[in-house]
Amino acid sequence: MADATLADRCFGRKPIAALIEETGEGGGMRRVLGGGDLIMLAIGAVIGAGIFGSIGTAVAGQTDAAGHIIRTGAGPAVIFSFVLSGCACALAGLCYAELASMIPQAGSAYAYSYATLGELVAWIIGWDLILEYAVGNVAVAISWADYFKSLLNSIGLHLPDWLSTGYRTALLSDDPAIHHLLVTAPHVFGLAVLVNLPAFGIVALITWLLLFGVRESTRINNGLVIVKLLVLTLFVVVGLGHVHGSNYRPFAPNGFSGIHHGAAIIFFAYIGFDAISTAAEETKRPQRNMPIGILGGLAICTLIYIAIGVVLTGMVPSAQLGVADPLAKALELTGLTTIAGILSLGAIFSMAAVLLVFQYGQPRIFFSMARDGLLPAWASHLHRKYRTPWATTIATGIIVASWAMIGDANETYDLTNIGTLFAFVLVCTGVLALRFKEPTRPRPFRVPLVWPVAIGGAAACIYLMAGLPGLAWRRFLVWLAIGLVLYFLYGMRNSALRRA
Repeated sequence: MADATLADRCFGRKPIAALIEETGEGGGMRRVLGGGDLIMLAIGAVIGAGIFGSIGTAVAGQTDAAGHIIRTGAGPAVIFSFVLSGCACALAGLCYAELASMIPQAGSAYAYSYATLGELVAWIIGWDLILEYAVGNVAVAISWADYFKSLLNSIGLHLPDWLSTGYRTALLSDDPAIHHLLVTAPHVFGLAVLVNLPAFGIVALITWLLLFGVRESTRINNGLVIVKLLVLTLFVVVGLGHVHGSNYRPFAPNGFSGIHHGAAIIFFAYIGFDAISTAAEETKRPQRNMPIGILGGLAICTLIYIAIGVVLTGMVPSAQLGVADPLAKALELTGLTTIAGILSLGAIFSMAAVLLVFQYGQPRIFFSMARDGLLPAWASHLHRKYRTPWATTIATGIIVASWAMIGDANETYDLTNIGTLFAFVLVCTGVLALRFKEPTRPRPFRVPLVWPVAIGGAAACIYLMAGLPGLAWRRFLVWLAIGLVLYFLYGMRNSALRRA
């Protein structure tokens, strides 16, 4: 009997009617976003550090400080890596669209899991989403700082290396000059002072902007998206004139293994699309506009990625692209230094948009979990004037900014990817579970061919997870173990569903 009671407590489902009621007039956030706003948010979230940064690792591969191969590169066949990741995201995106149209709440996959798979699974996915958004933004902030530093260098301004390099970046780098900063940097109590002030500063600025409301934040995002699209168009148009067929040979230097590894790392370029579902509670006519935003944004971004991959790998040999800023590097190697400077400026705007959308999404996950009693009540407070989750926005900003100041981008890519893929697996599973449990519930958007789509989406995501290094798996499992301890010590005891 005790076992049955514990199972009931852990796997009780929150009724969809209750989820929808929480978002009603006066109880939730302001509904101000349309379908076009969501597509722009999707482009803002998706096109950023993935295409400006991690594509270099996907193309050239990655080694550790001792020169050992961590993963093989895809080479010019990175376009197939994009297709592979895009297909997995498309299948998961269809499942997201069905659940987002049914459950227009800020909790994203957390809220969907609560309604379909039960409280324990919802906690796990919520804890997982914290990892995805927070760690992902750390990687984006560090990549943003690299481009910002390149831009300053191009105009003759130079930040001291010890003020623009995180401690772990120097510790893990296989570049002797960067690793040597551990010796040459100022020391306090025997510890090298290495901080990435640009990364800290941009996160602090974005956090401040997000406190003023979603409409204001969306306007800023739309402007940043226009700039990034213009810059990427410039890269493609100019780069096409410097493409050499010899750079496409060998096309797949490491065979399908390289394409698989490339897809696993390039998946970082896609993770932003699920952040759109966190805007459901602030979307007008979410039953119609959420599928438009999720699927429309994903399709546009995939086409852009393939075009960039074709041009980039045709401009320079793949082995030369394993750097933090591969697009700017390709332009510099072909003598287009002025265009490289413009691209660096565009990348700064582009990744600022990604930071904005991710920093927008993370506090809303906290907010939903706190509203359900699984996190402390202070995290569910909304600002009286702006109707934004101000407490969790500030808390998230402090955590991400502090981590970005000392962290390393490469070790965060894999953690973000494995967390996101795990969330996608549960969303795909949740669609099937809800079809069984509530088959007659109205579905404004229905996944076509739900069985092959949902099962195929889950299988594709698991396959991409298999392409990630063992270290990423070990860190992910430790994170989940910590989350389970917190759930049984606090979340289960304070659950609003259990109290009700």
